[in-house]
Amino acid sequence: MKEKWKRLSEKLSTYYHKAQNKKIQKSARITYGVLWNLLLIFLVVLVMGFSFAGGVGAGYFASLVHKEPIRSYAEMKKNIYNYEETSNLYFANDVYLGKLRSDLEREEVSIKDVSPYLKDAIVATEDQYFYEHHGVVPKSIFRALFQEFTNSSVQTGGSTLTQQLIKNQILTNEVSFERKAKEILLALRLEKFFKKDEILEAYLNVSTFGRNSSGRNIAGVQSAAKGLFGVEAKDLNLPQSAFIAGLPQSPFGYTPFTNQGKLKDKEGLQPGLDRMKIVLQRMHDNGFISDKEYQSASNYDIVKDFIPSKPSVLEKYPYLTFEIEDRASDVMAGILAKKDGYTEEDLKKDKELKGKYKTLAGRNLRQNGYQIHTTINKDIYDKMQKAKDQYDSYGPTLKDTVKDPDTGENIKKPAPVQVGAILIENETGKILSFVGGRDFNIEQVNHATQSRRSTGSTIKPLAVYGPAMELGKSAPGAIIPDVEMYLNPQDPGNAWPHNYNASKFSGLVSARYALAKSLNVPAVKTYESILDQQPAHFLDKMGFSSLTKTDYYIPSLALGGLTNGVTVEENVNAFATFANGGQFVDAYLIDKITDKDGNTVYQHESTPVDVFSPQTSYLMIDMMRDVLKYGTAASVPYRLKFSTDWAGKTGTSQDQKDSWFIATNPKVTFGTWTGYDTPRDLKKALNGIGGPTYSLRNLGIWEALMNSAYEAAPEEIAPKERFKMPGGIVSRSYCAVSGMLPSEACSKAGLVETDIFNAKYVPNEKDDSLVDGKYVQAGGKKYLALPTTPSEFSSSGLILNPDFVKEITGGKMVSPDARQLIPNNSSWNKILVADDKMEDDGAIPSPVSASASGSTVAWSPSSSKDVIGYRVYRITGGNAMQRAASVHAGGSLSTSVSSGRYVVAAVDIAGNESIESNTVTIGGASPSKPEKPDKPEKPGKPDKPEKPDKPADGDGGTEPGGSDTETGTTPPPDSTTP
Repeated sequence: MKEKWKRLSEKLSTYYHKAQNKKIQKSARITYGVLWNLLLIFLVVLVMGFSFAGGVGAGYFASLVHKEPIRSYAEMKKNIYNYEETSNLYFANDVYLGKLRSDLEREEVSIKDVSPYLKDAIVATEDQYFYEHHGVVPKSIFRALFQEFTNSSVQTGGSTLTQQLIKNQILTNEVSFERKAKEILLALRLEKFFKKDEILEAYLNVSTFGRNSSGRNIAGVQSAAKGLFGVEAKDLNLPQSAFIAGLPQSPFGYTPFTNQGKLKDKEGLQPGLDRMKIVLQRMHDNGFISDKEYQSASNYDIVKDFIPSKPSVLEKYPYLTFEIEDRASDVMAGILAKKDGYTEEDLKKDKELKGKYKTLAGRNLRQNGYQIHTTINKDIYDKMQKAKDQYDSYGPTLKDTVKDPDTGENIKKPAPVQVGAILIENETGKILSFVGGRDFNIEQVNHATQSRRSTGSTIKPLAVYGPAMELGKSAPGAIIPDVEMYLNPQDPGNAWPHNYNASKFSGLVSARYALAKSLNVPAVKTYESILDQQPAHFLDKMGFSSLTKTDYYIPSLALGGLTNGVTVEENVNAFATFANGGQFVDAYLIDKITDKDGNTVYQHESTPVDVFSPQTSYLMIDMMRDVLKYGTAASVPYRLKFSTDWAGKTGTSQDQKDSWFIATNPKVTFGTWTGYDTPRDLKKALNGIGGPTYSLRNLGIWEALMNSAYEAAPEEIAPKERFKMPGGIVSRSYCAVSGMLPSEACSKAGLVETDIFNAKYVPNEKDDSLVDGKYVQAGGKKYLALPTTPSEFSSSGLILNPDFVKEITGGKMVSPDARQLIPNNSSWNKILVADDKMEDDGAIPSPVSASASGSTVAWSPSSSKDVIGYRVYRITGGNAMQRAASVHAGGSLSTSVSSGRYVVAAVDIAGNESIESNTVTIGGASPSKPEKPDKPEKPGKPDKPEKPDKPADGDGGTEPGGSDTETGTTPPPDSTTP
């Protein structure tokens, strides 16, 4: 039974378990089915969700980029390689100067010229999958999106090098999904068109790398390599490459230099050093460098490789850098304007148009990496700047009151005597060197090329004597009066002009002498003779760019009275015209401009302008030689370290506000100007200081700069050849009184001179300035004698012709005294001046009244204007009269005589004699009333002119200085002609 129940129990248990298992299995199957179906549903929903999200995302992406144009290969190439590259500047002969001033200094480099270390460092740091992806890395994008949506504080970035290039060169730095979508699209397209190395090369040239050792902002690995380590990008070692590769993440945080170009302190350098080690770590982790290289580079002292701080080109050559920039902009503006159909004349006439193209030109020069070659000789330029700084005789530094740009308050600003100088090669017009000023930090004006000042007397060769000789109105031997005159048509009542020494005049002088001594009156008188032909046109031909209509008509231009003044460059450039045989060659500084591929964009070409004939030019050169021989610059040759054929001219403006000296030799022309920026009297500024005069101080800086230039380039500065005399120049003798052909009288006076002339304009009229004859003296003046003038009242000599005096002075002398025309020179001692012609009034002279006192007979003057003397007669027996004395008019109206009775008669220039005066008695009782004189035999009839023979009858008449034969006494000195 037990067995039975046991078996039954087992069966029931087995049945139960089977039933139970079936139930479980069924339940399991149901559960599994449900779960599977749920999973399928979830997967379907998930796929549908992703598809929907993808569709929505794609649609959203499409909506973001639908306005982005499809860019061609050519367009994308232009964009990614269109990075700003600073233009390079060069001295003459391809001597490198530096970079053009810009906000960002960049120099392009090919990838083949970049260190492999640097390429690996950039890839390891910025885009480790660069050589694997096709422009974007999806997981990086999703990671960036996740960070964006979760507002993660840790941003790991999701841009490849390709995307960064797109952002920098085509798009902007705008933070938006639209910009990011366009970036991705363009990155994929860029990778389709360009090779990896092309993309990497562009990135290496685009990225910014902080500041260099001059404090300038730099971009591109070539600028970084040079600006930080002083090496080419291809020569960078591993630690240097790692340092540069770390900079783009935070260029100004990691850069080792301040904006002043100074190396940061240890604390300031640390972020950059830490960043370098991070770059090395990534290079190691990505297999670019070995363990050994990593350890060695990590321990490398990179600080020792940073180059010393050095001034930028702008700091070292401020005047030159700005001048090159300005002139290169002018050149480029002309090129750009020409492409748009405009001419240079259009730009000159329209300031707004010129301003527009100047702006475009400046941008063009800063973006396209041009090579700008100049004419500046580096050795000469450097030595001149040094000499300028060492010169210690400029004069006192004063103070100007100016407004502080920050506070608006009045402050005192140093006002030193400034200097402007320029050296030009005659034949080509090349500007070899210049001095822009004393200190660019004090005054940012180039005094050689920008500042306009009065030319002073340096204008005389250019606008006066040069044009006058060209027009046949003057010559080196032309004679001009240097006397006080009325030559200002606007103010005829005042004497003008005055010489430097206002009270000193030289009389009749040659044009050669007048120029050498810088006499003002002869210059204005000469200019007056050609003013109707507007000689200012000659200045226009020689590049004077600021002439006004007034300048063509005012006589003050002869002394430098230009309305707007002139630059040192324009003035010196004009003087080179004489050295070039009369052809003006415009000075230039920009020789050529080439693009970064070496193609010539601009090449200067000179176009000479005919101004003077070769003959006029040589005559002017020869006259200006005398300025350095005995003229206002006679001290210069003795202070130069070399000798050559110089011709030049000094100049001082009104009130001594400007001092000039310009000189030329067969090779170069050089000039200096000194003065205060706010015009002041240089002479007054030196009061109480002593030392050289302001003009000698200017000559001193000219000499110092010339000597320094000679040290740098002796063959250029001191040519051995002299100026060559052209054909058509002849030597002729002339009278130094009139400038005409010598007369017999001029030869007798010893006043025949010889000079050179243009054969077209040699003197052809005989001198009529001197009269070899007799003159009379009356009232302290001398007059030409007439043929009937009594001989006892006349003297023989060489007399200055009054007609000539009127002609040469134009009747404009302040003083009618013609004696001032006679130079204070022993050669002129024989020349006498007849103040004027005394005309015979045709009437018998008015009688005089006589009186006696002791042994002296005295008389009143005749009222007639043509009286030249008086005759004293002694009445002898039978009332006959014997001449006792002849006395010149204007002297003492008395004479000593012996006892007897006397009468006096006035004599005019024609020899007519007045009725005798009353009779006076000497040596006896005087009559109670004056006796009526006896009537002469032929009253009013002149004596027959004859040579003064000794009188047979013991006549007491005398020649000047003779004795009274009757009384044996000598007339007083004042009774005879001296």
